[in-house]
Amino acid sequence: MSRNSDRRRAEIVRLATTSGLASVEELSSTFAVTPSTIRRDLARLTTQGLLTRTFGGAMAVVAHPEDSVRQRVGDAFEAKHGIARWAAQQIGAGESVLLDAGSTVAALAHELRSSTQLFIATTSLTVLKELGDVESLHVECLGGRLRHLSQGFVGPITEASLERMSFDRVFLGADGVTADRGICEADLQQTRLKELMARNSRKTYVLAHAAKLGRGPFHAWVRLPRPWTLVTDDTASEDALTPFAREGVEVVVVDVEGRISKPRPAADQPSAPQG
Repeated sequence: MSRNSDRRRAEIVRLATTSGLASVEELSSTFAVTPSTIRRDLARLTTQGLLTRTFGGAMAVVAHPEDSVRQRVGDAFEAKHGIARWAAQQIGAGESVLLDAGSTVAALAHELRSSTQLFIATTSLTVLKELGDVESLHVECLGGRLRHLSQGFVGPITEASLERMSFDRVFLGADGVTADRGICEADLQQTRLKELMARNSRKTYVLAHAAKLGRGPFHAWVRLPRPWTLVTDDTASEDALTPFAREGVEVVVVDVEGRISKPRPAADQPSAPQG
């Protein structure tokens, strides 16, 4: 019995790590045990520091490692640069652009090195390193407290700067993104900041390669005002894309060259064939 309990608890941790959330009801059904058994499991895992309580009795993994921006640079490298190439093509001369922290947004900054007559503001130290020597661009740093893992600035100083500015376009990164919840992040200060960034911009883009779609590895979420645009790569499945279209999100799918590679899924398209 103890061995079965250990296996079940290990699987609970795995599931919570994958989805970011695990409710008592879902786990009770998954493992065919009573809710009280699951609550005891969760209490023990919480004591061990493997899980933490969130709203509604759900559990989220706190030991899930947040990769640094340096670690993420090589992940889905070609996909990220394809997304960045498409994003760069959307920016017109004379526009004001807000760039978030993150490896895909940093790839976009690299694509903008040959641009002129742009006003660019950023919360990203990585973006500043990309554009710091480009004299043809006006670059503003929204300073604040530096999060070393993301190489991005957060906090009240950053937010105060944003409150005084507006932008034509904002390009946001994400640790994960779902159709119903929005952007998933590791830190609540990041969610507040991203919401302000979207609110103060005329057009909002979320740059996320296919592996991030439908994922919620952490328990902090960014609610984005409609409409917004998801830009992803062409390895994304229709099942992953359709929920976004149903929620009214504009979906753009591009190849590694930054060309649109497939039409967006229809909002009324079923996720599975109907018999």
